[in-house]
Amino acid sequence: MTRDATGADKSAADNPGTTSLSLSPELLEAIRRVAGTDHLLVTMDFDGTMAPLVDHAEDSRALPRAAAAFAGLAALPRTTTALISGRALASLRAVAFPPENTLLIGSHGAEVWMGAGSAPLTLDGAQRELLAGVRLVLEGIVEHAPGTLLEDKPAGVVLHTRLAADDVAEDAVAAARAVLQDRPGVFLKTGNRVLESSVVHASKGEGVAFLRQATGATAVVFAGDDVTDEDALGRLVPGDLGVKVGLDFTQAEFRVESPVQVCDFLEALLRERKRAAAGAD
Repeated sequence: MTRDATGADKSAADNPGTTSLSLSPELLEAIRRVAGTDHLLVTMDFDGTMAPLVDHAEDSRALPRAAAAFAGLAALPRTTTALISGRALASLRAVAFPPENTLLIGSHGAEVWMGAGSAPLTLDGAQRELLAGVRLVLEGIVEHAPGTLLEDKPAGVVLHTRLAADDVAEDAVAAARAVLQDRPGVFLKTGNRVLESSVVHASKGEGVAFLRQATGATAVVFAGDDVTDEDALGRLVPGDLGVKVGLDFTQAEFRVESPVQVCDFLEALLRERKRAAAGAD
């Protein structure tokens, strides 16, 4: 059962000394527990989680408190930070300005950056041809759907509908699904006012599992707001900590209402992780 954050006023949430007032006692206790693990992996979605949702993807920025706390966690010993996003890696870097040692997973798991020397995603000839065909289909739909637009990714094309009227958005997504959902080798994901198409099968859940194994983490924290983040939340195990941002259905045990409370969450996690490190010395 998902537990809601308690309702704290905005002044308390904005005051670093009282951030815990916006988080439920149960969530604060879970933060203390996970902060004491030997090797902590802190994985975060970006848009709608560390950054408020905006109409234009290039304008997205993490809230300053969230960015500062995340950078503080990245600097701690036996602590690995990672961003897991639906964005392409280039787009994620351009808006998130991640700490240098933060691991990155983009395009819902299709792109992975584990540090210097990481190989970029490459498609074979058949995948490139298939992707070109997908784009042609979506271009035809966007021509007749005002307010929709396309975003290219290394392994896919995204149909954005946030600026379109609701009925136009619904019709555009339905038209795209009707043509693409049974096309072999094409994988579709529905997100917050987007339809993602990819020629590489990947998910944020696979990204979490990969990072857990690659880093040797003894516990994982993940927070996200979108339908696609449920894949990651579903891969958490006992001893991990999953947080849903927003009011949509979730399998996460805990919930916060907005990116403002994500700031509180990350600050509390940083504080408790520092305390655990000091106690271990």
